[in-house]
Amino acid sequence: MAFNSLIFLIFFAVVLGLHNLPLAWRAKKLNLLLASYVFYAAWNPPFILLLWISTATDWFASRRIAVSTGHTKRLYLLLSILVNLGMLGYFKYGAFIEENFAALLQLFGVAYSGGESNIILPLGISFYTFQSMSYTLDIYRGKQHPCKSWLDFSLYVSFFPQLVAGPILRAGFFLQQLADDYRERITQFGWGFALITVGMFEKVVLADGLLAPVVEKVYAESALANGVDSWIGTMAFAGQIFFDFNGYSVIAVGLGCCLGFNLPWNFLSPYAAIGFADFWRRWHITLSTWLRDYLYIPLSGNRVSTLRTFINLMLTMLIGGLWHGASWLFVLWGGVHGTLLVGERLLRNRFGGSPILQGHTATFLLGLVTWLIICLTWVLFRAESPAAAAHLLGAMLSLQGGESIVSTKEILQVALVIAALLAAHGFMRDRDFEQTARSLSWPLAGLILAAMLLAILLSPGEERAFIYFEF
Repeated sequence: MAFNSLIFLIFFAVVLGLHNLPLAWRAKKLNLLLASYVFYAAWNPPFILLLWISTATDWFASRRIAVSTGHTKRLYLLLSILVNLGMLGYFKYGAFIEENFAALLQLFGVAYSGGESNIILPLGISFYTFQSMSYTLDIYRGKQHPCKSWLDFSLYVSFFPQLVAGPILRAGFFLQQLADDYRERITQFGWGFALITVGMFEKVVLADGLLAPVVEKVYAESALANGVDSWIGTMAFAGQIFFDFNGYSVIAVGLGCCLGFNLPWNFLSPYAAIGFADFWRRWHITLSTWLRDYLYIPLSGNRVSTLRTFINLMLTMLIGGLWHGASWLFVLWGGVHGTLLVGERLLRNRFGGSPILQGHTATFLLGLVTWLIICLTWVLFRAESPAAAAHLLGAMLSLQGGESIVSTKEILQVALVIAALLAAHGFMRDRDFEQTARSLSWPLAGLILAAMLLAILLSPGEERAFIYFEF
């Protein structure tokens, strides 16, 4: 049940109607929990059992951790980690592990074939397992008190607006909003519907309608792509993945507003980043901070020697890459970003205080270089094989000539969209989106939203699933 589908609009209208009935707050929470389970089960009913297993495991483990000490406390934490990562490992990485195991045996002359894998990746498992497990980790570290309500905890794990693609919630942030005496619960229908419209426009018109066809053409025929094709296709993908994922996240925040909940922003003008550490402070923020708090910092972060800090960075980014999918290209993508972060830290230590790097021109050039390198890394994320990635990167770096597979119209289309995206990110780099939007006059804001709605209704683009549904 994708956000950009008619069935979801009907579903949400029913949920919103029930949520605004004069019922007790507990009854409203129960309605939202049941709606969340219906939402998830609409994709593949049996897999809701995995959601229940994750919920039940962390509910039980966290309560035992809270009253245990020493070895027993660690055993209950291990239970949570093994169950959550065990499910994630089997369904997401089982076939990948078997395939690489077979390849390893072949190196030693041993023929092995495990047969064709029939494992189906459950929707959103990477998100809800991390979310549920973070609660148990916070209880273990003394940063969160055990939730007293099974209903509240179950809704925290399964809240449908962000269930299958984030933002990844933190227990302390969301559970307080479920409390009976929460004083800041405000239903913002107008703002919520405005955000839903913006998110839908990003997904339907920009990501699916204008950019996805060019991306698919170039990456499907990567062996024929010249330098211009490769750059246009990759810049189009940089725009597509942002509009697709940010569109989902903005819709999720808007749905939360309509229901009286505050959800965190997942993107803050990432393509205006000055450097790669800045990029990861702005891109997929809830995953970046999750990896920082539950992996990088427990590894000692930067509180150790320079070499150990760099190893911690590399391990965090390699695991972050693998989180995105069972492919060596994702691991390589994470490794490249780890290398960029290490290299940037070395350069900052050496030249960070130089006045040459402080001016507006230097800042602009550093931002442009960051953007271009980020585009190069997106090839590893999107390419269908290492050979395809190597060809596209070679064409981009050498500006390889030859007959183009992308039309002049498509080049102009992508160039205009990406130029507008970069300009918008540059303008919003140090601005708050909500404050900026609310500063617009009502006639202008209404005109913009009406134009977006009209574009959505008239968009001829093929309906595509959200990209991060695959992760």
